[in-house]
Amino acid sequence: MRFAQRLRERERLAGFWQVTANPIATERLAGLGYDYLCLDLQHGLIDYAGYLACAVAADAGGGVMVARVATNDLTHIGRALDAGAQGVIVPLVDSAEEAAAAVHACRYAPTGGRSFGPFRSSLRIGPDPREADEAIACIVMIETLGGLEAIEEICRTPGLDGVYVGPADLALALGAPRPGAEVEGFAEALDRITAAAKAAGMACGIQCHSGPEAAMRLASGFTFASVASDLTLLEEAARASLHACRAES
Repeated sequence: MRFAQRLRERERLAGFWQVTANPIATERLAGLGYDYLCLDLQHGLIDYAGYLACAVAADAGGGVMVARVATNDLTHIGRALDAGAQGVIVPLVDSAEEAAAAVHACRYAPTGGRSFGPFRSSLRIGPDPREADEAIACIVMIETLGGLEAIEEICRTPGLDGVYVGPADLALALGAPRPGAEVEGFAEALDRITAAAKAAGMACGIQCHSGPEAAMRLASGFTFASVASDLTLLEEAARASLHACRAES
């Protein structure tokens, strides 16, 4: 079963977040058993050549690749999909109209505006346009006050497959002094988002710092969760090893 279908059926999915252009790491991560591997083209340190190399590596490792694109733009979304992503996560969506624009960018004519040129993606998805439309997941991020206030309308957007909480920006939007700090209304905002997605029969995801946090979110109403990132976990593992080394000496 393809990733998009599993997402639409609200299966509980666990993903891994990657912010560096490291194809060898991508290949190893793709084979670990995560339901998807997300390459971050918004805040990550990945240019298009690095992204394409990682896309090939994800396939070699037997994984499913999705991409967080830099912006809600027809060209950015189309290039991410043409490289072979099975879905896109679109940041900073404030309204149902913006969600509809993301859907439009993910689908071929006559229902969408995606330009046809799947030179690599056709090896995995398609090349029939209707088959490709069905196999691609369109997910938008809820991380602003506008997106939160419009969540019910966003979740009713035709063709949209999921919403995805960016907890850092959402917390800042609600008045937190920094990401991770407690802020009034954050828990209620998450409840509102998961409830709206459930009512619409739509997938609902969130970014998490760790596996235990992801498990907690999946138990609380989210249907998919991304764990940490390659860079943060590398740093944490290296720090722990250094501390252990010095403690034993």
